Amino acid sequence: MKLHLITVGKPKPAYARAGWEEYFSRLGRYHQLRATHIPDKRDETPAFLAAAGKGCKVALDVEGRQLSSPELARFLDQRSFEGRELCFLIGGPEGLPRGLAEACEHRWSLSKLTFPHDLAMVVVLEALYRASTIQKNHPYHK
Repeated sequence: MKLHLITVGKPKPAYARAGWEEYFSRLGRYHQLRATHIPDKRDETPAFLAAAGKGCKVALDVEGRQLSSPELARFLDQRSFEGRELCFLIGGPEGLPRGLAEACEHRWSLSKLTFPHDLAMVVVLEALYRASTIQKNHPYHK
């Protein structure tokens, strides 16, 4: 399955860079994976939409649906049959631009908690990695 992470900026703190690199590498064992880091601007909507193209867009949004790890694994399974790249849109420190989340096919909330932008990028990768190991019956999740 093709996964595309589209983020505003790259992780800046050392802990976030290390976490991003670790889980990006791990996740790449299970999926064709790529990342696009767009510049932090007043309205990133055109850049997000251009990067996602015709892919299935999943907005990371506090108002989105919260999923357990097994539910996320099932979501990935279901999307894999569509044959489209799955694009995860991760906003900057202010979140996604107004209206962008509503324009996406899916909205996913990591938690009701607020996370720093850099940490959220790592949490998304770890969650996708965990879901991927569940799909393959790898013991990481246990």
